[in-house]
Amino acid sequence: MIAISSGKGGVGKSTVTANIAVAMADAGLSVGVVDADIYGPSIPRMLGIRARKPAMSPDQKIVPALAHGVKVISMAMLTDDDAPAILRGPMVAKYLQMFIRQVDWGDLDVLLLDLPPGTGDIQLTLAQAFPLSGAVVVSTPQDVSLKIARRGLRMMEQVNVPILGVIENMSGFTCPGCGTVTHIFHEGGGEAIARELGVAFLGKVPLDPDVVDCGDDGRPVVRAAPESPAAEAYRAIAAALAEGARAPGGIATPFVWSIPEGAGKPAPARGTTEAPPDCLSALDHDNAGLVLHWADGTEQRLADRDLRLACRCAQCRDEMTSARILDPARVPLDLRITRIWSIGNYALGMAFSDGHDTGIYTFKALYAMQGLELEDV
Repeated sequence: MIAISSGKGGVGKSTVTANIAVAMADAGLSVGVVDADIYGPSIPRMLGIRARKPAMSPDQKIVPALAHGVKVISMAMLTDDDAPAILRGPMVAKYLQMFIRQVDWGDLDVLLLDLPPGTGDIQLTLAQAFPLSGAVVVSTPQDVSLKIARRGLRMMEQVNVPILGVIENMSGFTCPGCGTVTHIFHEGGGEAIARELGVAFLGKVPLDPDVVDCGDDGRPVVRAAPESPAAEAYRAIAAALAEGARAPGGIATPFVWSIPEGAGKPAPARGTTEAPPDCLSALDHDNAGLVLHWADGTEQRLADRDLRLACRCAQCRDEMTSARILDPARVPLDLRITRIWSIGNYALGMAFSDGHDTGIYTFKALYAMQGLELEDV
């Protein structure tokens, strides 16, 4: 699962996604695309998919559209062209989860997620609900776009989504008459930001009128003009992503572990992975509390009640000052963890026997609790 993201709109992210998907399909991969821009879906138009109500499979899953060898699901397939999606955040999150979990994708090698611009509900829902293999940041070369792209990249880093690289779109315009290259949006910005942030630079996609025309006509440029510089750039980026993306390290996710029933316990990490020290590699629980095994070989034991006291959710901490609201005297001494679930690649959710279940425990915060003396009654 690879998220194609951008800090701002208008950088050509959906065009990049459509052409990369077709290039991967042409290379023999089984590819799906989720048009995660619920409010402004554009992938079906770029791939020549006509609006239609999707069919349902015998097991009541949505059958995705198929175009140019790529399976696609999009809000544009559920509504008319001029019907806006007037939805609040929770409904957007439900549609996104439906597009991933309730679609009959079959056996895929790659699922590309074309995200809307920004760092809002959709990005956070994806990062918390699914084990993303990585994210790609698309930007144009000018400084404004690059600065905003940096924020999107930092957001993905904070939720432990690997950054697979930066793509510089609309890199330069080659005059079809004389061959002169004009850098309308400056030059080399994408490569510079990738170097500055220590991530891979996946390549430059030049400005090309064919890209626009082909997108409007529903014919990706990698198919309509395969010898063009833009098509060559897309194929090189697709090959780099197919080779570089890998499943995230750590325990197997997603999971929901019901401790009293013993059901759903996550499998430990397999083999060795190039993971940071605070990447969780195994998880256990016994009468003494929660046992965490980290990628650096550290074993950590945390009592159930200590974890409850350490909760930093809005019910337990003041959102503005971070001062503790929770009174330790009200937390039973015999309190137990009843359920643990994964939150993306970066955190655990926990439910306790006192009914509390709204805390998010990031791996970084749990790792930092080693040897910490917690305030008690």
